Amino acid sequence: MKRISALLLAILAASTAMFAQQQRNCGSMDVLDRLKQEDPALEQKMQNIETFTQNYVAKHEHENERVVYTIPVVFHVVYKTTTENISDAQIMSQLTVLNNDFRKLNSDAGSVPSAFAGLAADAEINFCLAQTTPTGAATTGITRTYANVSSWGTNDNVKKATQGGVNPWDATKYLNIWICNIGGGILGYAQFPGGSTATDGVVIDYRYLGTTGTATAPFNKGRTATHEVGHYLNLRHIWGDATCGSDLVSDTPTHNTSNYGCPSQPHYSTCSGSPREMTMNYMDYTDDACMYMFSSGQKTRMQAVLASGGTRASLATSTACNAPSGGGGTTTCGTPSSLSASAVTSSSATLSWAAVSGATSYNVQYKTSSATTWTTTTSTTNSKSLSGLAASTTYNFQVQAVCSTTGSYSAAASFTTSAATSTSCTDNYESNNSFSSAKTIAVNSAITAKIGSSTDVDWFKFSNTSTKKNILVELYNLPLDYDLQLYKSNGTLLATSENANTDAESIIYNNATTATYYVKVYGYGGAYSSSSCYNLKASISSTAFRNDGSNNLEALESAPAFESLSIFPNPVQDVLTIDFNTFEISDANVTVYDMYGKEMLRLPVSVNKGSNRVELNMGGIANGVYIVNVQQGKEIRTQKVVVNH
Repeated sequence: MKRISALLLAILAASTAMFAQQQRNCGSMDVLDRLKQEDPALEQKMQNIETFTQNYVAKHEHENERVVYTIPVVFHVVYKTTTENISDAQIMSQLTVLNNDFRKLNSDAGSVPSAFAGLAADAEINFCLAQTTPTGAATTGITRTYANVSSWGTNDNVKKATQGGVNPWDATKYLNIWICNIGGGILGYAQFPGGSTATDGVVIDYRYLGTTGTATAPFNKGRTATHEVGHYLNLRHIWGDATCGSDLVSDTPTHNTSNYGCPSQPHYSTCSGSPREMTMNYMDYTDDACMYMFSSGQKTRMQAVLASGGTRASLATSTACNAPSGGGGTTTCGTPSSLSASAVTSSSATLSWAAVSGATSYNVQYKTSSATTWTTTTSTTNSKSLSGLAASTTYNFQVQAVCSTTGSYSAAASFTTSAATSTSCTDNYESNNSFSSAKTIAVNSAITAKIGSSTDVDWFKFSNTSTKKNILVELYNLPLDYDLQLYKSNGTLLATSENANTDAESIIYNNATTATYYVKVYGYGGAYSSSSCYNLKASISSTAFRNDGSNNLEALESAPAFESLSIFPNPVQDVLTIDFNTFEISDANVTVYDMYGKEMLRLPVSVNKGSNRVELNMGGIANGVYIVNVQQGKEIRTQKVVVNH
């Protein structure tokens, strides 16, 4: 058994950034803690705001209709490289997401489970690009500033011209959103109501803003800004930033802690009463594709800060969305005409219209002819390609030009998608969207199946034998970017294959225990095809599968790195011992996170084939509940541990 010294290093920015590629990391609570230390009066200010909010909620929580508020927004792009200087189109895509998400016009609103559908709310909050500067001049609502700063962190320097950043425009009249390279794995952070106007607003890393350009999966649907603006409007994380904590909202269930990735539903908490967790809420930590609702209680809480007497009420009366008086060099937009649709298929179409003089972009709304709400998107040219449409369905669409003033929407035009193309692709395994509904497949024989929607996942199961223990799972002929996972029958994740684009996926698990194994196939970032299938093959053999592909289609994944994990003592006072068995010699990382997902300790280790032991000195960590994460290759094992000195 190999004993590894417990010399622990502080968190490295690069390591955190690597971690954040897989899991959401919001810096708002850390920033709040810092601001409270800098301003001892902030705690009382926030308590006063909370008292006002709770009084407002008590008075208005059962109302169905209230005022629709519009908040002027200015985006400050602070860049060092040309990549960080993101396009207007990317910023406009973020504005569209904010308007869709806060008005319940998001295209994935229909994915809310029936258990929560009655709670999903239109927050009745709109966002517009500012058209007037604080001095009364015309503006596009976007500023661009070069700064010789590689990363800004969360110390608010990006909001200070003296530090190379940009001072906020009057925070009582504008929602200031800074776009920059935050670094440290932080996707974004916001200032809660009550803080100084000198630093008020939201900061988003340039890699996680909007839906195009530099937007990086799995945070490429603009939900980082939705989450952070939720904080800006006084929403807390849904788990209350504590184990089984409170987010101060009555209709959101109690969560154990933050959720990551795309949890399957129903997903139950072990808190009192074992409530079903609302993992699709914008204030959880799930991937962008898997968060798509605010609750009615959250709506009321946000409206409280914008209502008369609320701490952000002045935003609701701001005139910054209006063009400057006296002309100010503004251009009044005409109304788009000559709307048409071309290249119409069963699931897509290209919309076009006559260009409007002076237009910097266009807002495009579309819906099925029978729907009552529109889906809104944007374009910087006089055309827009739509995808994911339903076959044999009539759609309406209309277009609005955006200049320094916004014009009127055009009259609606329509088009009808064609019937679904008949193909030989048949999926005989639905429904198999959960571990418990996995369908049995024969080994050593390829099957054909389909990911038919953005929420569809496919589960299968098969068994090896005592004479054929070695396992190879292959996923190929992919229409889109699909990924593959292998699980034990007890639900333990053994391995993941997640190659890019339509590259084949493959997992090898040699010398496996004789048992039933489960396979999960899913679209990366919600990718799906309603018309094209994939092939899946689970093979077992008495001969070990090799990674060079000589005895299989294309084995791209290594054998599972380790099988067992034992952590003790638990609770721990000082030294925590971690024992695990590995199948190969390689590097690994042992990481300790708090219950907010903040990395506390990280120890890179080299492990031997067979038994390994790591000892961690937990003496410098405060009492509480933590997550210990052991990662070798793409495999991860986690376990909660209680520190009690």
